[in-house]
Amino acid sequence: MEDILYAPWRDEYITKGRIEGCVFCHASTHAQDDEKLGILYRDEHCIMIMNKYPYTPGHFMIIPHMHTDKLEDLDSVTWLHMSALAQKGVALLKDAVHAQGVNIGMNLGKAGGAGIAEHIHMHLVPRWERDTNFASSIAGVRIYSTDFEKIYKQIKSVLPKYI
Repeated sequence: MEDILYAPWRDEYITKGRIEGCVFCHASTHAQDDEKLGILYRDEHCIMIMNKYPYTPGHFMIIPHMHTDKLEDLDSVTWLHMSALAQKGVALLKDAVHAQGVNIGMNLGKAGGAGIAEHIHMHLVPRWERDTNFASSIAGVRIYSTDFEKIYKQIKSVLPKYI
C-alpha cells in the first residue's frame, strides 16, 4: 500500500498565476496587496515579509526595495536600516511566537544557497530548544505545526510595540 501525504495549502502556489519578474520587487511595489502577500511592515528602505514556505512558524525576511543581487552594491543607509530592523525583529519573534532563539542569515547568490538569488534578502528564523523541524530528519519532511495566517496575524498584532 502506498502512503500519501496531502498538502492542500500548496494548491494556491501551484494553481495561481505566476508573478512575472522578481517576486520581491513585486511585493515591494504592491502595497495595496500587503495582507495577501504577507507583508508585516514597509517603509522607504525595505519590507518585512513572511516566508510563504518557512523553516519554522514565524520565519520572515527583510528585503530592500532596491533590486540587487550584490550586498556590496546596497547603500549603507539601507543596510544599517535592515540591521536595525533585524534587532527589532528578534525581540518581535521572542514576544509574538515565544522564540527561544533566532537564526539570522543571508544566502548570497545561487552558489550561496539563495532560493531567489536575484534580490538579496535577510532571513529571521525563530527557533526553540529541541526543535528538529529546521533540519528535516525523516524523509525530508517538515511538519508545520500552525496555520500561516494565524502566525501572520499574531506577529502583525505585536509589531507596533517594536517598530
